Amino acid sequence: MKALLFLLLVVMLSSCSERAANEAAAKEFHEVYSESMDRTLGVTVVLPGSYQAGQADYPVIYLLHGATGNNRSWTEDPVRDSLIHDLSDQYGIIFVMPDGDPFSFYIDSPWNPESQFETFVSYEVVSFIDDNFRTVAGRDGRAITGLSMGGHGALYLSARNPGLYSVAGSMSGAVDIDAGRWNMPEENIRGFMERISEVLGSEHTDPDFLSEHSVSNMTGLMKENGIPLIIDCGIDDFLLEANRMMNSNLSDDGVPHDYIERPGRHDWPYWTNAILYQVLFISEVFRQNGVLN
Repeated sequence: MKALLFLLLVVMLSSCSERAANEAAAKEFHEVYSESMDRTLGVTVVLPGSYQAGQADYPVIYLLHGATGNNRSWTEDPVRDSLIHDLSDQYGIIFVMPDGDPFSFYIDSPWNPESQFETFVSYEVVSFIDDNFRTVAGRDGRAITGLSMGGHGALYLSARNPGLYSVAGSMSGAVDIDAGRWNMPEENIRGFMERISEVLGSEHTDPDFLSEHSVSNMTGLMKENGIPLIIDCGIDDFLLEANRMMNSNLSDDGVPHDYIERPGRHDWPYWTNAILYQVLFISEVFRQNGVLN
């Protein structure tokens, strides 16, 4: 009996070790040169377990990090660091997580040549991924979403580049980049605006620029593009009112979208839950596009 239990334990440990090895092999870190910024940035790629065994092309979700984060944030979150790998296996989707600098908001700065993140993510990274992986290399097989600053980035990039993405989402999105309208202490707002001013290259960030580049003011463009959207935010999030305004603007402009509020704050427990709904929504669009079984 003891021998049988020992054998079962060996088999279980072997299975766990094999799964861990497969997970490690499915996550890749790449350095991608940005011609627009003349520097190299990190990009994390998570491949489904079936990728190595076959020859099929896979749809891609571009998953953006928030302020102060980087390309490793989504695969090293403190709640469940295997989550993206598990979703990749479950749905048969490649996940691509590019570095967006701590405070870029995924905008091409007109003042700072080292902050050109619309170009980097939507053109340089997309080209790198399509050139080096078996992807569905077209808008039907491409989605973009993200958290906080990355939620703004996902909606912003999809609105401005509708030929690249067929669906977009936002989790706890900083959809209005004028922090003066956020529900947070005044000293935090000042600190944030100083950081974004440094990144954009303007000593005092132009309010007109902030308004023009806040995705909450791009609903007319979204209506014209007709890209399916999913937006969610926690009811205890300091960005809740900004997201409610975004929802109101979309509704006023007659833009079809899914808007969800659920319990939660601006933290990893919320995002670890929210990504499940985002990927389900995106996968249904991929199926309608005929790029996912």
